[in-house]
Amino acid sequence: MDEIKKIPIPTPGEKELQKYLNTWESLENYVAQEKALNNLFFKVYPNNTNIHEVLIKVSTLNDFYSTNIFSPYIIAKHIITLNIDKKLKEGDISLVEDIANVSMSKDKKIYFYSFATKYCSHHQPSRYPIYDSFVDEVLWHYKKENNYSTFKRKDLKNYNIFNKTLKDFKDFYNLNNYSLKEIDKYLWQFGKDYFNKNIKCPVCSSSKREKIIYGMPTEESLKQDQTTPLHQVNFNQDSKHPIYHCQNCGYKW
Repeated sequence: MDEIKKIPIPTPGEKELQKYLNTWESLENYVAQEKALNNLFFKVYPNNTNIHEVLIKVSTLNDFYSTNIFSPYIIAKHIITLNIDKKLKEGDISLVEDIANVSMSKDKKIYFYSFATKYCSHHQPSRYPIYDSFVDEVLWHYKKENNYSTFKRKDLKNYNIFNKTLKDFKDFYNLNNYSLKEIDKYLWQFGKDYFNKNIKCPVCSSSKREKIIYGMPTEESLKQDQTTPLHQVNFNQDSKHPIYHCQNCGYKW
């Protein structure tokens, strides 16, 4: 079998970002979902004073983004009590912390940070950047690589510091011509490609894997029994094809 090649993690820049923006536009389901959310948040129910309207927004956002809100009604009720519309209009970033801190019961509080950033962002995308685990992974990776900003990893859960970190990221990599929404689309897709910890080896279930690159299977290999494991197939280096290599058991898939 041909020698494997590791895929280097690309340096952020306009070319890389534009590639992911173009990819986003080809993802029919994501484009449709974002248009539906924009219609819901900007036109149908732009305000946050009616429990039924807020409940629809919370539930839809939770479904599309898988934000793990297990009781949308409690979240909607919490949002109503905050009277958030004035702060939203002003782009007051303290609102994220207010929405994130939810009393689920008398003795139980939960911090729905990622959801809160998404809820605010879908009202004011130019004021509120979105935090999620993939964005966190990317920002932290390049902090270690290039030290573009001064922060500890846990600080990304502080929305003031998260905002500053994104600004520093844009400044350092000359991405100031792009909106927060465009940066979010790039970081989320990039993180999903290179830092997705949910991808596990089908043989040993280890999450310790690296992304590598082969060519496409050769014509001779394609004539083999279709049950032939990927790690036994010959590849043609003329056409690149990324796969994963388990660092625990060596399996490739």
